[in-house]
Amino acid sequence: MATLLHLDASLFSREGSVSRDVTASFRNAWEEQHPEGTVIYRDLAAEPLPHLDETVAVAGFTPPAQRTPEQEAAFAPRETLIRELERADAVLIGAPMYNYTISSTLKAWLDHVIVVGRTTAAAERTAAGTPTVVVASRGGGYGPGTPRESFEFVLNYLGKVLGEEMGLATEFIVPELTLAPTTPGMESLIDLAAQSRAAAHEAAGERGKSLAAELR
Repeated sequence: MATLLHLDASLFSREGSVSRDVTASFRNAWEEQHPEGTVIYRDLAAEPLPHLDETVAVAGFTPPAQRTPEQEAAFAPRETLIRELERADAVLIGAPMYNYTISSTLKAWLDHVIVVGRTTAAAERTAAGTPTVVVASRGGGYGPGTPRESFEFVLNYLGKVLGEEMGLATEFIVPELTLAPTTPGMESLIDLAAQSRAAAHEAAGERGKSLAAELR
């Protein structure tokens, strides 16, 4: 059975998080197809990963056979994260926009799993080709032609890092205007926000089901 790696990065619980709510739609559809499959789940907000320090970073650039015992011990948790990614048949990431970019907790995960000569910058990148669905929720509108288009650093960044650098087969589901129901001045956008959220749930459910069927 296929293995799904599911990451959530929202600061908020599912009741207050559109990204968590939409990733749940994907996962529910996936699990209906794979009731006996494996889901590796990491809540990066509830259990944040430590940022890289010098020892861990240097260990990543050092061939395993040449690492010191200190480097080997420091790299061990990072090795676990990398192997989770390499093991996965598909990846699901909840990536809400915070201050125009991804959360620091998701960035920490990326810093751990990006290893030159292994997951990136290698003749055979070890996770290349893995289907990856990113639910990139955002409080406003940042699409082409909008006033805030140039402030969008979630799709641009993750598309480059996950897709071009690591070679993951990356696709995005983007529920927008999530702050409309609670933000003064956005009242006229509440209906559009609801439509965007509903479309995201539908897309996530359909993709969870279809991807699970593809990998069965």
